[in-house]
Amino acid sequence: MNLEQLNFHHLLYFWRVARTGHLTRAAQDLHISQSALSAQIRQLEDRLGEPLFEREGRRLVLTDTGQLVLSYAENIFGLGQEMLGRLQGRSEGMLRLRVGSVATLSRNYQENWIRPLLADPSVVLTLESGLLEGLLERLVQHQLDVVLANEPVAAEADRPLHCRFLGSQAISLVGPAGAWKDSSLRIPEDLDGVDVVLPGPRHALRAQFDALCLSAGVKPRLRAEVDDMAMLRLIARDSGWLTVLPEVVVQDELRSGALVTVGRSTQLQERFYAITTAHRHRIERLEQLLANAPRPPGLLRSHE
Repeated sequence: MNLEQLNFHHLLYFWRVARTGHLTRAAQDLHISQSALSAQIRQLEDRLGEPLFEREGRRLVLTDTGQLVLSYAENIFGLGQEMLGRLQGRSEGMLRLRVGSVATLSRNYQENWIRPLLADPSVVLTLESGLLEGLLERLVQHQLDVVLANEPVAAEADRPLHCRFLGSQAISLVGPAGAWKDSSLRIPEDLDGVDVVLPGPRHALRAQFDALCLSAGVKPRLRAEVDDMAMLRLIARDSGWLTVLPEVVVQDELRSGALVTVGRSTQLQERFYAITTAHRHRIERLEQLLANAPRPPGLLRSHE
């Protein structure tokens, strides 16, 4: 078989079936009959000379050949989606930049990172928030241009990702100015029995903080645990409890004096990463953002 003999329409149908694992569901999504879809998959298998699926009950499972073909199909149709996104922006006379951010990352940090674009009339931003794995899947499928995260991601043979370290920030203990102004507490030594609000279990910092308290024999009184950084900011501002977080989360409240820093730990650090994949079309504006990551107070770059 040569390239001219490969039916990309059949390959597209295979790709949709492989991603759902069900002929019926894929047929509904594609608005064709299940028998027609099955026939076109068989034609692709006949052309390739090998089966692409095996049945396990009512579910279709990829063969080794199917896995290989899927990895190429992901690139082919993912790049097609990336091309359409780029062309859509060009037709509007704009650059469309699609940014994903994990739900546990500070929205203030994300805003600081995109701030250079907010005054750029030639850029349209698409901002998404979600779980890391879901965002990475969209990144690999070229539905996002970059993912901002607070944990590193390793590249794999079937998922060639580039993880760039942007910087890190020491973790602070903050509280309302009225109760804690001019106070100073050590983290974790002075937190035994103290009411605290913590990032939720999914946050990269949580395991570090719990291990630090355990090794010091300290047990704070947990009042709330919050995954979403926007909600953590509100609770820090309004609850009256002490909150463990990166200062970037409450940068505005610290500047206004509504909150004060009661303690800071260099043993606990949140790290910031930008995750990208290979782009056929270099996005110059994205490269500029990656080269000039934001530096809120206390943020350290990799060379510092």
